[in-house]
Amino acid sequence: MSSFNLSSDLPAWKKLQATYDTVGEKFSVKEEFEKDSSRFDNFSRTFQNYDGSKILFDYSKNLINKEILDQLLQLAKEAGVEKLRNDMFAGDHINSTEDRAVYHVALRNRALKKMPVDGQDTAKEVDDVLQHMKDFSEEVRSGSWTGYSGKPITDVVNIGIGGSDLGPVMVTEALKFYAKPGLNVHFVSNIDGTHIAETLKNLNVETTLFLIASKTFTTAETITNAIAAKKWFLKHHSDSSDIVKHFVALSTNEKEVRKFGIDPANMFGFNDWVGGRYSVWSAIGLSIAIYIGFDNFEAFLKGAEAVDQHFLNTPLEENIPVLGGLLSVWYNNFYGAQTHLVAPFDQYLHRFPAYLQQLSMESNGKSVTRGNTYTNYQTGTILFGEPATNAQHSFFQLVHQGTKLIPADFILAAQSHNPIENNVHQKMLASNFFAQAEALMVGKDTKQVKEEGATGGLVPHKEFSGNRPTTSILAQKITPATLGALVAYYEHVTFTEGAIWNINSFDQWGVELGKVLAKAIGKELEDKSEVSTHDKSTRVLYNQIVTMSDTEFQEPENLDNPLRILIVINSPSHPEGEMEDRLLDTIQSMDQVNDFFDDFDDKICIPHEGHIKYEVGSDGLVVVVVDSEELLRDALKFIDEYTKGDTHKQEEDEEDEEEEERNGKKKKV
Repeated sequence: MSSFNLSSDLPAWKKLQATYDTVGEKFSVKEEFEKDSSRFDNFSRTFQNYDGSKILFDYSKNLINKEILDQLLQLAKEAGVEKLRNDMFAGDHINSTEDRAVYHVALRNRALKKMPVDGQDTAKEVDDVLQHMKDFSEEVRSGSWTGYSGKPITDVVNIGIGGSDLGPVMVTEALKFYAKPGLNVHFVSNIDGTHIAETLKNLNVETTLFLIASKTFTTAETITNAIAAKKWFLKHHSDSSDIVKHFVALSTNEKEVRKFGIDPANMFGFNDWVGGRYSVWSAIGLSIAIYIGFDNFEAFLKGAEAVDQHFLNTPLEENIPVLGGLLSVWYNNFYGAQTHLVAPFDQYLHRFPAYLQQLSMESNGKSVTRGNTYTNYQTGTILFGEPATNAQHSFFQLVHQGTKLIPADFILAAQSHNPIENNVHQKMLASNFFAQAEALMVGKDTKQVKEEGATGGLVPHKEFSGNRPTTSILAQKITPATLGALVAYYEHVTFTEGAIWNINSFDQWGVELGKVLAKAIGKELEDKSEVSTHDKSTRVLYNQIVTMSDTEFQEPENLDNPLRILIVINSPSHPEGEMEDRLLDTIQSMDQVNDFFDDFDDKICIPHEGHIKYEVGSDGLVVVVVDSEELLRDALKFIDEYTKGDTHKQEEDEEDEEEEERNGKKKKV
């Protein structure tokens, strides 16, 4: 239980509101740089990883000064961020609604320090699972683990959902450079049958290994997909005793694992103090260890461990994740910003924003405090993002000139894994990384726009207000250690936000209601009968899908209306227009319509491009507009010849059918 109820009652919160009202609305980052030559040094921090690599966090383009930062730090102290952090690292049950410890930090305790939960040290238990993962992943990678036919594994399919999918997907994509050639990894999460069907389509049953990721081994979507995979396996290889060579469980439910046909020796467990969105560090990361090698997976853990120690032991004013979390609160609760953009300037990180969405929005999408009271302030931000530079041609328009304030994090690695063309690609990427942050800060005023030649009403359209905050995160290279550090940074940013908002960032009751309703509706769908329960909208939609799913859809072969073509001349020499029409009643199917227009385009429209256009109506009327009498005659000639040819062909087809019928009768006689 926290020592306060609503964060808005804290003195520091009220002081920040007063500061925003007097300073924040008029605050100019550009002017702050002009006043303070040391601003970059004062508002940037460098993290040094365990391997000596560095990550620079530049907060200097944010809407803060020393006064505002000091007040935000005071808010962190009054909200008890340090105490809650220490309680988490001590293994206390800070997940109050589920009465559990929150101990994902213990999963990357590679120093093997004592980290007890409920009086039991976790270090050895975690390390035992990791050693099991190491042994197994090395067997698969070396080829000593084989399928039933003795062939080595070439494809690993991870079947999970939520954190059991998003984490491994993100990491394997981010660290693809370190993958073993010839060893592929696939992920199935969606209950839509298309996901599992398309994944299995090109796989070889002899060389495919399935990892079933479900702690309880009862997660509906995961087990349904797992059963489909099992049936696919047995369809191609009927000996069920060989399932043990092709299926592995990331679970703690030995009974259900055995029942499925998996050898408990190939079961990798994890504890209930690991939430799904924090489970990538656990046995859920087995697909990662297989794909990039255990040594690289361990470096990923150690990078996160280094950030953990920084977060635990560094004073608040120098604490990088704390500063990131405080900025989020500043924008969310005082500037009214509801979104947070994360744009990695690195294609390997293309799934990083999707991973962070679950981390942030499932953790802090809460409206009740730890004091069991509804908040009177905004909590979780809407996190989104895509890799740049593609994102610049997608939604950056809104970031630059829209009416909403969108704080953004830009992430770049100074060194590319693929420095092709004399590193020209990376130089272009870096130039955009710097340019976007600078443009968002400085903008472009009326004077500059006019100096560039714009006049009149165009001027305001080309103005940029600037003063839009960004945090620039510059790593040396996206290595396993760097990625681990970045993920842990955002975990602790999320923790800091939740602590200040006084919410429980570690439950997810909002996910449960939909699951319960889905189970009930699923049973009704099996019955295939209409229902009278549920709300009116759901009831009508439900009954509609019952009807639609039992009705075989067929495209109509014949046209409802015959095709009629109206040709009009539109030119100065024919001010009153001239019109001709034709009825193409020999064209009776959509295939024939398509054939006609293919020929019409090739022989009339394309050679006379710019002089003819047509529109086809749903009632079968085609209006053709031409700009000369000559073109009208050419179009009519084509249509008349086409119709004649079509009629002749139809007559030939009828004659062929009669001939076949006569021949058939002769043979029968």
